[in-house]
Amino acid sequence: MKSPLVMVIDCGSTKIAVTAVDDRGHLIYSLSLPNSSHPQPGAPPGWSIWDWEEIWDKVASLSRQVCAAVATGSIVAVTATTFGADGAPVRPDGQLAYPPISWRCSRTQELAVRLADKVSPWEVYQQTGYQIIPFNTLLRLLWLRENAPETLEPPNCWLMMPGLLSLKLSGERSIDSTSATTTMAIDLSRRTWSARLLDLVGIDRSLFPRWVEPGDVIGYVTSAASAETGFPAGIPVVATGHDTQFAPVGSGARQDEAVLSSGTWEILMARLDRCVPNRVGFEEGLLIELDAQPGLLDPQILMIGSAVLEWVRRHFFAQFEDRAAAYSAMICAARESGFGARGLLMLPSFVHSSGPARKHGSLGALLGLTLESEPGDICRAALEGLSFQMCEALRILQNATGFVASGLRVVGGGSRNDLWNQIRADVSGLPVTTIEQREATTLGAAMFAFVGAGVFDSIAEAQAAFDSGEVRYEPGPDRSRYEDLFRLYSDLPPRLQPTYRRLLEIRTEQR
Repeated sequence: MKSPLVMVIDCGSTKIAVTAVDDRGHLIYSLSLPNSSHPQPGAPPGWSIWDWEEIWDKVASLSRQVCAAVATGSIVAVTATTFGADGAPVRPDGQLAYPPISWRCSRTQELAVRLADKVSPWEVYQQTGYQIIPFNTLLRLLWLRENAPETLEPPNCWLMMPGLLSLKLSGERSIDSTSATTTMAIDLSRRTWSARLLDLVGIDRSLFPRWVEPGDVIGYVTSAASAETGFPAGIPVVATGHDTQFAPVGSGARQDEAVLSSGTWEILMARLDRCVPNRVGFEEGLLIELDAQPGLLDPQILMIGSAVLEWVRRHFFAQFEDRAAAYSAMICAARESGFGARGLLMLPSFVHSSGPARKHGSLGALLGLTLESEPGDICRAALEGLSFQMCEALRILQNATGFVASGLRVVGGGSRNDLWNQIRADVSGLPVTTIEQREATTLGAAMFAFVGAGVFDSIAEAQAAFDSGEVRYEPGPDRSRYEDLFRLYSDLPPRLQPTYRRLLEIRTEQR
């Protein structure tokens, strides 16, 4: 008898993937296509939206191809996981009343300032675990209330991106807890909507469909969706949601480990039984979200990640047309450069401002350049600087929550870089663990899909059955030298703050 399969749709902001996963955590077949938001036609510069039809066409095309390559009779469920914060109002006929506004969009910048005048940001943080940040969903709702109010009127409803996909698959409307937690509109302590925040922007909770938890069955694949995707009609559509919450589950992270989701951006988080919003977390930019499993909370720090390495690739390794070849050359050159990058020190934008402003920091620094500096030194400085940034985030996470990390588990694209993982271990003094199967978000979503389909009774049972393998990096002989370098790194930003403020003013004036 063939192993049961679940289909995982992973719609990221830069890539859409559809993967068939078996009940041992093996990725049987996977295909992907690039994804990106677009400027809104006829709108001011900086306004960005998602082309929903384009996304669905890619999902359907990928799904048909993956289904054609596997035994469709073995498929027992399908689920969809996506980035957070974005969604759209939907009419009763399933058509969008307004395109999904991208988290990259600039239209809510001024609304964030206005909301902070109406309600204390500290009060918002205490209730939602979020600072007032322009990409918060609540501000998108406020913008629509003021500029396109008809889109939010009954019988329309609001769906987040995973809900839009599950609606196409099942015809059922829902919103999962892990996506809801990214809206800045929930009561963190009660795991439900915040009447106070919704009232502030003139939104009734009836705008939202039924609340579901990861692993719940939303509905079943319709005949129409089956014809478009190749998924068998009648199989369960199981709720997952915001991708960040599923990578730790898929990686097998223990609760005493910090989890670093490393991609274009990095998110350092813990999974805790208890986490009360406090002033330390508020001032230092710590977000708190609902975990994929009820009873747990996910305090986290968001920071720039491999986007820095992409900058290095574009400007210093552009001779390599093939992306994989470029990264291989970068790692080799950085390894040859060695500890300390021959005197170069990079400060990513994370450390140049405190609190919520850190997430939108845009000024970095590269100190110690000489005429002898090589591209490999710059790459090494980037890997070290990003690792220092991670340690600074770990300090904030531990100070704000009382959590003490016994190790670091790295997931995402950045976990594939062996040199970077070793530097992380050397800088932090903690063992770094990755899994051989690097698609941790897909694995985590698959576990919940199998539970929803009744293949496993619990996530713990699914984790025990999955064969993901582990690779461990222990702190090496450079640990003590990195401690000294990290002290220098930590001491510099406060001294440079006036300079950075003036540079940011100049850059803003030029824009």
